[in-house]
Amino acid sequence: MRTREKLRVAMLAPIAWRTPPNHYGPWEQVTSLITEGLVKEGVDVTLFATKDSVTTAQLRAVCPTGYENNKKLDQPVWLALHVSEVFEHADEFDIIHSHLDVLPLSYSRLVDTPLVTTIHGFPSLQSPIVYRKYNGQAFYVAISDANRHPDLTYVATVHHGINLNDFSFRADPDDYLIFFGRIHHDKGTAEAIEIARQAGCRLIIAGLIQDTAYYQEQVEQRLDGKNVVYEGNVGPEKRNELLSGARALLHPINFDEPFGLSVIEAMACGTPVIAFNRGSMPELIEEGVTGYLVPNVDEAVRAVEKLPELNREECRRRAERRFGVERMVADYLKVYAQILGR
Repeated sequence: MRTREKLRVAMLAPIAWRTPPNHYGPWEQVTSLITEGLVKEGVDVTLFATKDSVTTAQLRAVCPTGYENNKKLDQPVWLALHVSEVFEHADEFDIIHSHLDVLPLSYSRLVDTPLVTTIHGFPSLQSPIVYRKYNGQAFYVAISDANRHPDLTYVATVHHGINLNDFSFRADPDDYLIFFGRIHHDKGTAEAIEIARQAGCRLIIAGLIQDTAYYQEQVEQRLDGKNVVYEGNVGPEKRNELLSGARALLHPINFDEPFGLSVIEAMACGTPVIAFNRGSMPELIEEGVTGYLVPNVDEAVRAVEKLPELNREECRRRAERRFGVERMVADYLKVYAQILGR
């Protein structure tokens, strides 16, 4: 393979939001972190993203902004233009690294450049149909072992990493719990409210309202501005402030979550996590060290009572050891080397 200094990577970002996102946008966030980390390692990276994206790599863009920010943009049209822009220039790169679900796979047999696809999840129940078709043609990376599909062949599992400098450690938190994530049944916002209520704790909620009906029926009517507070869809600075000041992050998910960036972001602040034991949670949370894995609301309430037993400094140390962006970038460089070495 090429030396690292000469390795040419086309990084294909989603275009729902800009890269990195101003607020919500986990796929775009991870794409940005990998891109910037590779640039620091001397890799020649071209980021294919929205025109308003911010990067130290070379930026190529056709879509003016994220289609979630501008509803006048026709999503299929701009996705077609976006993906075709990459593959029409495929011979300029040694690797194409996609974070864009299944659409780029339909081009993979038309070019000689290897396609790496980080599977951030299966947003459609029919997504595996496409992944199965190109199994063996493209190179799949899982973001957790829990999210590996039994019908697919993977080149690696690479856990997400974060820029630890963006998260401030606090040894003495304020007296509240936090829910940080999409306001949606999958994420368990209503369950978090119930856990805090039964535990007699104040709860701060922050995140994108993804399901308006759910928010109105299960969340909004329980907001009182004192014991249950909604801070909105906050940006990076407020995210750091809220996560670092919390006694714990409540993560009572109702689905098998592929990863969960807020979990490792909380740990980076020294804030332990109480999560329902589903999906990737056992891969991220070390029981009795960085948090508690529980089966239901009642056990989560009991876990709140045990929070004083956890060491916040150890939460930060474990995050530094396991979830730094440098480790993630090194893992992807190994993936590239393995593919090009073939």
